[in-house]
Amino acid sequence: MTPIASSTASSPSATGVFDDVVRSESSLRRFLHGLPGVDQVGCEARAAGLATRSIKTTSKAFAIDLAIRMVDLTTLEGQDTHGKVRALASKAMRPDPADPTCPATAAVCVYPDMVPTAKQTLGDSGVHVAAVATAFPSGRAAMDIKLADTRDAVEAGADEIDMVIDRGAFLSGRYLDVYEEIAQVKEACARPDGTSAHLKVIFETGELQTYDNVRRASWLAMMAGGHFIKTSTGKVQPAATLPVTLIMLEAVRDFREQTGQMVGVKPAGGIKTTKDAIKYLVMVNEICGDDWLDPDWFRFGASTLLNDLLMQRTKMTTGRYSGPDYFTLD
Repeated sequence: MTPIASSTASSPSATGVFDDVVRSESSLRRFLHGLPGVDQVGCEARAAGLATRSIKTTSKAFAIDLAIRMVDLTTLEGQDTHGKVRALASKAMRPDPADPTCPATAAVCVYPDMVPTAKQTLGDSGVHVAAVATAFPSGRAAMDIKLADTRDAVEAGADEIDMVIDRGAFLSGRYLDVYEEIAQVKEACARPDGTSAHLKVIFETGELQTYDNVRRASWLAMMAGGHFIKTSTGKVQPAATLPVTLIMLEAVRDFREQTGQMVGVKPAGGIKTTKDAIKYLVMVNEICGDDWLDPDWFRFGASTLLNDLLMQRTKMTTGRYSGPDYFTLD
């Protein structure tokens, strides 16, 4: 897996394409509200249609391994312990200890205070450490606290930061406040050596109320320099859905057409089965193409998904199910 977190390439916000758009609240509002409206019926019908696509057995084996490589193995509970995080990190590196051909996951996602533990366990394995920040999951904190939260996680060794936007500001139409918040958090991701942790921007789509708002939030986050746009914290229902992810995939596709910059997508929350994961991969391929079928550009935020992927992988390899008790619980 490419070490994306050490990249120093220019970000979408550095292109200058949208300088006039973000110059004022009124110009930003005009742009966001000028985006094509989402046809709710058409969007849901297309997502449902893509979900019925079947793939060949050989393609399924590839898809399962790809999905494993795309998992951000996550634990974000108040009862998290250092022991649990070490166990999760070990599992991320060797999801199936009995099968050395099984790929590692993309990252381990934890609270900022658990970053040193995850980092120490993962070492130079290539599995990234992602940390939630900015008063996750509510985002309700003063800006200086959000920035300190981010800097602390980066200083502790986080390769990636998953921030939450201020949904109250967004829903109130204070788009420039949200833009500037994302841009400032991105600046806080910088390291002294000139590299930067990659920034994933969480919308909490279950609170955004409309598909049009999901499209607007997607463009807002990309213009502000987010490296990934992410559906949800996993703490609010509905979390990730196929129609919402379809809208976000269309946004990153259109953003690249306009700017030449790729932005990743991460659906998170509620994706539990191999069948679910394959539906998302089919959608990625259909909407964005092969370029996004890579852990650098598409991730699953999940805790229970990995075990189902491992069970299905074992079934395809051995011809029999190992059962859920064969793999460790997350």
